[in-house]
Amino acid sequence: MSRNPVASLLRDVRACTICAEHLPLGPRPIVQLHPDARILIVGQAPGRKVHLSGQPFADASGLRLREWMGITPEEFYDPHRVAIVPIGLCFPGSGPSGDLPRRPECAPAWHERLVTALRRVELSVIVGKYAMDVHLPTKTGSVASRVLAWREHWPDTVPLPHPSWHNNLWLTRNPWFEAELVPQLQSRVRLVLEGHVTVG
Repeated sequence: MSRNPVASLLRDVRACTICAEHLPLGPRPIVQLHPDARILIVGQAPGRKVHLSGQPFADASGLRLREWMGITPEEFYDPHRVAIVPIGLCFPGSGPSGDLPRRPECAPAWHERLVTALRRVELSVIVGKYAMDVHLPTKTGSVASRVLAWREHWPDTVPLPHPSWHNNLWLTRNPWFEAELVPQLQSRVRLVLEGHVTVG
């Protein structure tokens, strides 16, 4: 039996092939995790660029997400500080209007096990519809309505729209997001990373 159950779990995850026949580029699970992480980011599934790089959010969406969070790349990619656990761990392929939905086999096999391995999370950042469906208590309504209700989950959980360019129009139509929510998120991230959050 492994003396390091998290390392053993990650080895199993990275060797996973349960939906390999459905993945156009083959399996390459993308996850960043250490049990000491204080921030959890739950995304949807890696895109093509992320698949090729092997690094989560290594694309324009990641740049925007880091800007929203007010976090440096060094902080973002430090697994002792930030865990990144998408609902689907592999790139599902592309469709006519963007990436396909994450494979349904993935989350039941791995997501809860990965999230449960995190013992010190003080802030969960829930990005996009598929992540919201799993992690928010109220699983109804549009992404916009769930983001608008962010105060219902504050300060431990923050729902965000996907930082993709596909949401540029939504951001233009909802200036409150970057005027109200983003500054609060940045302050919360800084408090968590600097260890100023009190528990209980």
